[in-house]
Amino acid sequence: MTIFAIVAAIMVLAALAAVIVPLLRKPKGAAQPGTDSAAMSLEVLREQLADLEREFAAGHLTAEHYAAEKAELERRALEDGQRTTPVGAPTDARRPKLAAAVGIAVPVLVLGMYYAMGSIESLTGQQPQPVAESGDASHALTRQDIEAMVGQLAERLMENPEDGQGWHMLGRSYAVLGRHAESAAAYARAVNLLPPDAQLLSDYADVLAMMQGRKLEGEPEKVIRLALQTDPRNIKALALSGSVAFERKDYRAAAGEWRKILDLVPPDSDISTSIRSSIADAESRIGGDSTPAPAQPAAAAAVISGSVALDPALRGKAGPDNAVFIFAHAVNGPRMPLAILRKKVSDLPFEFTLDDSMAMSPDLRLSQFGQVTVGARISMSGDALQHSGDLVAAPVQTGPGAGNIRLSIASVVK
Repeated sequence: MTIFAIVAAIMVLAALAAVIVPLLRKPKGAAQPGTDSAAMSLEVLREQLADLEREFAAGHLTAEHYAAEKAELERRALEDGQRTTPVGAPTDARRPKLAAAVGIAVPVLVLGMYYAMGSIESLTGQQPQPVAESGDASHALTRQDIEAMVGQLAERLMENPEDGQGWHMLGRSYAVLGRHAESAAAYARAVNLLPPDAQLLSDYADVLAMMQGRKLEGEPEKVIRLALQTDPRNIKALALSGSVAFERKDYRAAAGEWRKILDLVPPDSDISTSIRSSIADAESRIGGDSTPAPAQPAAAAAVISGSVALDPALRGKAGPDNAVFIFAHAVNGPRMPLAILRKKVSDLPFEFTLDDSMAMSPDLRLSQFGQVTVGARISMSGDALQHSGDLVAAPVQTGPGAGNIRLSIASVVK
């Protein structure tokens, strides 16, 4: 565990630097006190935010809708707050105290996050210990203290809504506190603001599952596949992927996903022990046969090739580093891509090949379907989920073995 301790210490120091340094800086300017009407406007916005959170918690809004509505309220609150919040010596005096408090809280939160989010509870069956409701001599902070500090982080993000790392931290903090609806909304913001990150996507999938009774089917499973596409060796994504297979009683696939983790962790670690126990459980449900399923011979015709280009009329709408996704879906089957390839706009135009090695799931491959649609999309956000503003090509229906497919990215998603 020495390596983990070193890495954890580095992460804690980085997190502290990211939060404390801005707190210790002097504000750049002083705003004038606002009027009573502006203060009243802020109060109305608070009530609207509370209503929005209740609607989201009740399941009446999607995470994306919630995040968009909340972002708009934050923008309006920031505009009104600049007119009402005086910034001066009293506030400056509190900033070092707040920095010191955060310096205490962040390590506590990191430990909580490790046990709540990093221990792969779905494999061990152990539940994270709740944050203490009241303090005693052995606890430096109560739950109320941590709630207050998380609230301060949320307020800081209202002033800087483009801080993707901040939204990620807020999402994890809310998850530790059991506020899963707010956690999912924060993660959705982070996913849209940050480059593709397997750990972030895995954390997001985890909290989405918590919101639907710990079930991974549906949206959580989609996000897990995106995480594995980003990093096939991410431990949490592999653990969750195995849990997806276990849920649908595909115990051989579950054991296969979990077995990949054994190559990534020390053999004598606690995680390795838990993983081996879970593999044994899965294998016992298929008769105890630990022999991997025989590999299926590759289908010679299970390859689709072609080329993709960006319409000249849209060249100014995408940057050279924007992600380009080429993918194939079954015409009659699940919506999960059967194969997916990621490139950059700077690579356009280029030729592509899709085959079984590019499958997002070993159970869903090109060679298993007779008719597929092939498409291409430039992602403005960097993730593989389609969003408004993305640039897309008209899909082409074809079958495995087809060649010379031509895709022209010429439309904007509304």
